[in-house]
Amino acid sequence: MASISYLLRSFVLVAVLMLFSANGAKGDTREYQFDVQMANVTRLCSSKKIVTVNGQFPGPTVFAREGDLVVVRVVNHAPYNMSIHWHGIRQLRSGWADGPAYITQCPIQAGGSYAYKFTITGQRGTLWWHAHISWLRATVYGAIVILPKVGVPYPFPAPHKEVPVIFGEWWTADTEAVISQAMQTGAGPNVSDAFTINGLPGPLYNCSAKDTFKLKVEPGKTYMLRLINAALNDELFFSIAGHKLTVVDVDAVYIKPFTVDTLIITPGQTTNVLLTTKPSYPGATFYMLAAPYSTAASGTFDNTTVAGILEYEDPSSHSAAAFNKNLPVLKPTLPQINDTSFVSNFTAKLRSLATAEYPANVQQQVDKRFFFTVGLGTHPCAVNGTCQGPNGSRFAASVNNVSFVLPTTALLQSHFTGKSNGVYSSNFPAMPLTPFNYTGAPPNNTNVSNGTRLVVLPYGASVELVMQGTSILGAESHPFHLHGFNFFVVGQGFGNFDPINDPAKYNLVDPIERNTVGVPAAGWVAIRFLADNPGVWFMHCHLEAHVSWGLKMAWVVQDGRLPNQKILPPPSDLPKC
Repeated sequence: MASISYLLRSFVLVAVLMLFSANGAKGDTREYQFDVQMANVTRLCSSKKIVTVNGQFPGPTVFAREGDLVVVRVVNHAPYNMSIHWHGIRQLRSGWADGPAYITQCPIQAGGSYAYKFTITGQRGTLWWHAHISWLRATVYGAIVILPKVGVPYPFPAPHKEVPVIFGEWWTADTEAVISQAMQTGAGPNVSDAFTINGLPGPLYNCSAKDTFKLKVEPGKTYMLRLINAALNDELFFSIAGHKLTVVDVDAVYIKPFTVDTLIITPGQTTNVLLTTKPSYPGATFYMLAAPYSTAASGTFDNTTVAGILEYEDPSSHSAAAFNKNLPVLKPTLPQINDTSFVSNFTAKLRSLATAEYPANVQQQVDKRFFFTVGLGTHPCAVNGTCQGPNGSRFAASVNNVSFVLPTTALLQSHFTGKSNGVYSSNFPAMPLTPFNYTGAPPNNTNVSNGTRLVVLPYGASVELVMQGTSILGAESHPFHLHGFNFFVVGQGFGNFDPINDPAKYNLVDPIERNTVGVPAAGWVAIRFLADNPGVWFMHCHLEAHVSWGLKMAWVVQDGRLPNQKILPPPSDLPKC
């Protein structure tokens, strides 16, 4: 289905939601039906069958208000196992609805169904949903728009219109075949053929001018763009020619507004920006461009640019379209592909609102401290095997030298029933077993261990985690996502973390609060969170190639003493392995 209709559906649904009543603090129930089904889609002059929700690409937007109960019944008509993750939703005590396959649930098998039920507590802004099994999120994704409670305004001027803008990544080949081949050979997976905006590659790609996202605007108005990076493997710069963007919200948390020409958004992150159009008709159209940020070796990522078009309505035109097709098109200038200093300067501007109404409740004291190395590594090739990874090995990735192995049954069920033997061990290392110069010359032995090892946290623990990037097989940025929590980014820097001097520079007043953070290339980031959500919670790099190689781990948060501190029992329709 064309993505033009995607925008129309979004406009209509937000208008409908604005009319919905809300019964006080309790909220309403929003029910959705997701039919996972194959659909034929043509992009870049090539057609293929893709997995979709309701035949739509991107999938339908989930609209709700803060405090609402959301029920999404997923029916799997596709030939693949399926699970859906509601990225950034806190899932307080409702971990069964979080979605990552073999972590909180067994996947929904072909012909099966499962109703995801969760209450949106203390959150408002933009989040998103996506498949959370293998590489199926390449086409199975959509926006989650959470409006404030009725009568509660935004802490910034209300926009004239709100528009979801989802960045994606398109392969002409079948993405399941792409990752399957890479895992067999040990090589890096083939890169994508295009980036997309709301499913459309746009005029800079072969035969794609007709498949262009167009944002049609009026002069003198403010629009809120709800930006989502749903790309599989690429952080993206984004800019609109001739227009500044005011950032007001990231990962569904209000921030102190700041204005930029260009922003950076990693896979998994969302960013709400205000775009104020020119006061009068400009006599031009404007490209909106997104292109990758990467410090990886050339050829290991999609080095192309996607364009959408910002188009002004011409007040002097009397035609029904009122848009002039023959105007000059202006292009923005994006940073260099490896401009790490731009990324660092941008992320340093992010600050929580930290007001009485929207406080930054950052943990001042810490109960549990962890230091995790995150980066690439290798597995040896099988005896008499032929592998196409570094020096004839296989690519791998690890946290504290543990490359995570998904179990064949769901971790949450094993934890809840007390039957963890043979499924996982709770001895994940709190720090590297063998310290080394993390961002210096890499060690000779780059092999990593395999394991399904978890960290167990008591309920209510205040946690500090420092994630240290390594230079093994190249220093890269790693966008890490923590399920079930928001966290505060209290510090970050380049080089090796200094446990003596770096904590003195932490921001414990108004640090940014989010669910996905980039571990800087050849650097570190420090986060804090309160373990107030019982269950099993996945944490992983949001670059899908790295996830496939094992750049992931999980936390177990034990039940608290009080009834409202315990995970709820599993629903009766929870899929079985």
